[in-house]
Amino acid sequence: MASGRSSSAGAVAVDPRTWAAPRPSGLRRFVPILSWLPAYDRRSARFDLIAGATVWGLLVPESIAYAGLAGLPPEAGLYTLLATLAAYVVFGTSRHLVVAATSASAVLLATAVASVGPVTVDEYAANAAAVVLFCAGLLLLAGVLRLGFIAQFLSRPVMEGFVFGLAIFVTVKQLPKLFGIPKGEGNSLQQLAHLLTHLDETSAATLAVGAGALMLLVMVERFAPRLPGGLLALVLGIAISGALDLSQHGVAIVGTVPSGLPSVGIPDIKTGDIATLMAAAAGMVLVIFSESLGAAQAFATKYGYEIDPNQELIALGAANAGSGLIGGLAGGGSLSQSAVNESAGARSEVSPLFASVLILVTVLFLTPLFKNLPEAVLAALIIHAVSRLWKFKQFSLYYREQRIEFWLGIATIAGVTLIDVLPGLLIGVLAMLLLVIYNASRPHLGVLAEVPGVPGAYGDVERHPEYERMPELLVLRLEATLFYANATLVRDRIKYLVGASDPLPRAVILELTANAALDITSAEMLEQLTTTLRSAGIDVALADLRRPVIDMARRTGLVETLGEDRIFVTVGEAVRTLSPTGRGAGSQNEYFAGLL
Repeated sequence: MASGRSSSAGAVAVDPRTWAAPRPSGLRRFVPILSWLPAYDRRSARFDLIAGATVWGLLVPESIAYAGLAGLPPEAGLYTLLATLAAYVVFGTSRHLVVAATSASAVLLATAVASVGPVTVDEYAANAAAVVLFCAGLLLLAGVLRLGFIAQFLSRPVMEGFVFGLAIFVTVKQLPKLFGIPKGEGNSLQQLAHLLTHLDETSAATLAVGAGALMLLVMVERFAPRLPGGLLALVLGIAISGALDLSQHGVAIVGTVPSGLPSVGIPDIKTGDIATLMAAAAGMVLVIFSESLGAAQAFATKYGYEIDPNQELIALGAANAGSGLIGGLAGGGSLSQSAVNESAGARSEVSPLFASVLILVTVLFLTPLFKNLPEAVLAALIIHAVSRLWKFKQFSLYYREQRIEFWLGIATIAGVTLIDVLPGLLIGVLAMLLLVIYNASRPHLGVLAEVPGVPGAYGDVERHPEYERMPELLVLRLEATLFYANATLVRDRIKYLVGASDPLPRAVILELTANAALDITSAEMLEQLTTTLRSAGIDVALADLRRPVIDMARRTGLVETLGEDRIFVTVGEAVRTLSPTGRGAGSQNEYFAGLL
């Protein structure tokens, strides 16, 4: 049944043999460019150059806008690109990912710096650089420790809810610039209320510029998607502002943007602020990595190559280290920016390299052109960029598929919009972890019966009520790992099923095929359960145990309590041995005897 999700119809042909190809070793493992650059097909250069120029046209206006979103000067956005584009190409494993400042990373950076309280302009810049460097250090450490799996702990609805809430947060934050009204304080609803109650203060000239830029961006995206709409809005905004001298009509402009290369240095911050900034950086890392890995994996799936999550951590760490050292923003992989790179014809990682060269030219020679750029145009660029993150359709899908995860996403949105960005993310993560714990602590315990006409096969009677249960035997299958958090619940469920059986079973057979290991709490529970059931005249047996489970059962005394002849290789063997007819009873369990 169609679910409304995007399909793989547009995917290219994949060679499955590449999945088993040996991974690079030595220096090439940590610096992937050493593997692919010598084999670069020069015939792809023309396509990569065009894609690189297109990406440059997108990133220049967006990065300047995101710098303002982060509370930093416009040149900080350009400095970010100098570091992140090239660094990811050297260390990353995606052929299509573009690593730059994103709306999420910009807002998170502003929120992180604001967490230490009011500061001067210079202190703000130093704290921002420190947060970016802290992000870099955490990403590099996670990569070295091979913690790439951490991204799996953010479910898609929670992550989409965070991004959705962030889009609302950013949009509301930019609306005052679009109307030429001083911004309000508080959460998103409070800021929106402030805007609505001060509409009479709207600057007509500012609104005309901002609305015109926003309309241009929408029209270009709809009718001429291959044109760099952001660059067009940027150029026209600068030209009109300069020709009409809009700054004299109440339209705020960017002002002078320094040219030349940035200085490199370690930011000087207060010792007392380190813990606060580090904690904020940890939350940023989770979002940056999850967003980047999701985008990278989307293109890897489409084009049939592999992404190394641990190397991605190192690549993002290197990109942010470079950005932090030169006063840039936190960088991450963006699906929308990477999609532009792909649609422009990019064939390889060389495309962002071409874009970085154009960024260098921009920083050295073109920054004076940005002096007359209206702030309202930047607001329009940001609002248009985050409008793609309003996930109404996606959440409608979640509502139909899994209500509880839908509400977790909604809780995350509410946290971001009603409290703040990082607390909103924390709400989503904690809610998801609670759901994981809840689900893990309530595993399904299936009652098995023989499949008619298929000897030795057993099925769950809940799914197949037509199956006939074995007389006087209660055969159970635990369909999740038995561990300390669910041991008590599993025990109580087994006792309930025994008590609800009519007649009472003469034996209980528990299949533990899902367990790769056994902890002390679970072993003690099984031992106590065995004693309790046998005191009621009901035998107990375990089936389909893995070697580590049996080893742990021996060390804890569970084997001694059960008896060696009550551990079986299959449910079928246990049923034959414990059936009322006594078929096979008293035979030596060769499987268990061999393990001993």
